[in-house]
Amino acid sequence: MLCCRKLTPPGLLEWCSPSEQDVQGPQRLPLTPGDFCLWSHACLPLSDTEPAEARTGDQKCVKCKEGLPVVVIRAGDAFCRDCFKALYVHKFRAMLGKSRLIFPGEKVLLAWSGGPSSSSMVWQVLEGLSRDSAKRLRFVPGVVYVDEGAACGQSPEDRARTLAEVKLALQITGFPWHAVALEEVFSLPPSALRCSAQEAAGTEGAYKAAVDSFLQQQHALGTNGVERQSQHCAQDPQSPAGPPTTAQTQALSRLFDSVKTLTAKEELLQTLRTHLILHVARNHGYSKVMTGDSCTRLAIKLMTSLALGRGAFLAWDTGFSDERHGDVVVVRPMREHTLKEVAFYNRLFAVPSVCTPALDTKAPEKASIHRLMEAFILRLQAQFPSTVSTVYRTSEKLVKAPRAGCAAGPRCLLCPLSSSLFADSATAFGAQTSHLPQMQTPVTQARAAAGPCCCAGMGGAPGCCKREDPRAQVMEQLSYGCRVNMKDLPSLELLPPYILSEAQLRSQRATAEQEIREYLLGDSEDEAGTGES
Repeated sequence: MLCCRKLTPPGLLEWCSPSEQDVQGPQRLPLTPGDFCLWSHACLPLSDTEPAEARTGDQKCVKCKEGLPVVVIRAGDAFCRDCFKALYVHKFRAMLGKSRLIFPGEKVLLAWSGGPSSSSMVWQVLEGLSRDSAKRLRFVPGVVYVDEGAACGQSPEDRARTLAEVKLALQITGFPWHAVALEEVFSLPPSALRCSAQEAAGTEGAYKAAVDSFLQQQHALGTNGVERQSQHCAQDPQSPAGPPTTAQTQALSRLFDSVKTLTAKEELLQTLRTHLILHVARNHGYSKVMTGDSCTRLAIKLMTSLALGRGAFLAWDTGFSDERHGDVVVVRPMREHTLKEVAFYNRLFAVPSVCTPALDTKAPEKASIHRLMEAFILRLQAQFPSTVSTVYRTSEKLVKAPRAGCAAGPRCLLCPLSSSLFADSATAFGAQTSHLPQMQTPVTQARAAAGPCCCAGMGGAPGCCKREDPRAQVMEQLSYGCRVNMKDLPSLELLPPYILSEAQLRSQRATAEQEIREYLLGDSEDEAGTGES
């Protein structure tokens, strides 16, 4: 649960744990992070320009030692308005600068949900591209918004009202924008799940060469080269996709209504949203995707992933960059900002946002693992202010397992990680997939229940024909965490067609490889034959 703000005796802005009355919305139901996007603004004082003498006394800003503080970030760290903005902007720029992952002139897609963190991220990019910025950003941005109203049970009228607000906010930025509905996952091609070849990471020399080339190009275009480039980018045609069809909306509603638990619903929503954003990025030539995950959100995500059996994914789920999708890299430039800092910045500098209900809006604390872990972390943070930073710094120490490109072994159908990352016999996934005679995987049990294959007596491979269980086809290609979530989905036939088609294609390819494996020469046999000749 997010915390609300109160006025302390000196008059500074500090963080407090909300009381039971503060966190109850209409019908006395508890508010959720989506509601606090608006609730935090309602709890703030109407004016931030009260007389400084009455508010702060003799206290001064800890950085400039001159300005009157208006924000307390940590105990004893009071900042004036200008110093707080400089600190906030520096965190964002430093996170992008030290990584050197985004090259000048590269197209970057900003994933905007309308919430505080993603709105602040878009605002930082907008200010970083302005002429008044000291160190201007050099990439070419675009914005994508995913309408999840059908999955959250919104009425068509509410969705249309929200979409109108979203379009107005996106047009103000001047960036090319793409508003897509979540129902469009039912029209994605199977190639959306395939990992394209990833380009080799650029060295420091390559980055410097790209910067020099970009500066020369801008110098040749003249002083207004960047502005002309931005205007040309803003005039690009937007996504021509119209409103989703009624059949797609009904299919998405049936899918989420059939999921038994809120935990599985949130994981499924996150998966489908990621697939859709990556598809938009590939179709429009974006090589990077920026998300607004804050430090607090990543700390909660780390603990939630551990509880969901996704420990092998932590380095990708919480790190600055996520390269597991191949040709599109996901980056998190807001990972040094806490939710407290984001709320203060948005309030002080009037950053616009659009509040929409989420799946867990007004849900009780124990409704899902995500809500329970969020309440646990934020309650600890209220009592021990170093909780979030401790968990976050722990995530920074996680090292990604080395992988040799996208073709290194089978990959999970939903979260594209190689199964070699979690196939160790000491893990739960490894225990399920081990070849011990006393254990059978869910796939083996499903095939056994389906009976013998019709081609078994004719020399065909077991499970090669129509008798193979469709559920087994999908389950055998999932990681442990995804497999646990899919158990709460009674029928996998309700999944979008691109998932089922890709699962069938991979299963057929695996069967064909198994049939011809005995006729192939191994590396050792090939070398031996070469030596004899």
